[in-house]
Amino acid sequence: MNNTEQPSPFKKEIFLADKQLKKAQESMEAIKQNLNAGDIKGAYASTFEFADTAEKLTLTARQLPAYTGNPQAQKISEQIITDNIPVRIGFTPEGWFGVIIPALLPKKQKGSADYIRGYLYLAMSDFFRSKPPIRYTDCVLIFRHIYRRDHPERHYRDHDNIEVNMVADIIALYVLFDDSPFHCSHYYCSMPGDENKTEIFIVPQNKFVTWITDAKTNSNKAVILYENPH
Repeated sequence: MNNTEQPSPFKKEIFLADKQLKKAQESMEAIKQNLNAGDIKGAYASTFEFADTAEKLTLTARQLPAYTGNPQAQKISEQIITDNIPVRIGFTPEGWFGVIIPALLPKKQKGSADYIRGYLYLAMSDFFRSKPPIRYTDCVLIFRHIYRRDHPERHYRDHDNIEVNMVADIIALYVLFDDSPFHCSHYYCSMPGDENKTEIFIVPQNKFVTWITDAKTNSNKAVILYENPH
């Protein structure tokens, strides 16, 4: 009979986090070695391995507090996510619904987009916790990817990627009857800016030309979002 004590779920998660941390460190070392050797393409390629491992580590780290048994674990963890990924949600002066994520949604080489659920679901549920539900129809779901203009070496990525689809599904859950082409058109664009971010807007079909014109004319204007539509 084997009397070997099995590690607790908490210990298993600690072991997993430690393994992922070491792998992330190895990936970072590969990036630095390629960079020091003048292999820029190799360094870029290694960043995907690092990003993938770091995201897995983040997901594990988010789950760790729950294994401690602390009754405040979930609340504290959610606050940490909110503090570190301050998603802005609200309505433009025109009354259009908007979400601003302080990060780009680049096309992933592998892995899932589950890390998005942790902060966007939380932000959307918090925003609508004390508000009546909203359901838009006959509208355009707009994704505008803002790239820092002082990073010209960064290539603009494919708009049709798993992260964009994940974000669209989450937003549709809260504010759309359906995000299918029969009820909602999709529009994607990219532009340079002062910081990396992703802006999402829901604009009525008959106001889409107005949005396009304003976006081109006032490309450097900061987007203001209000708690309630004006």
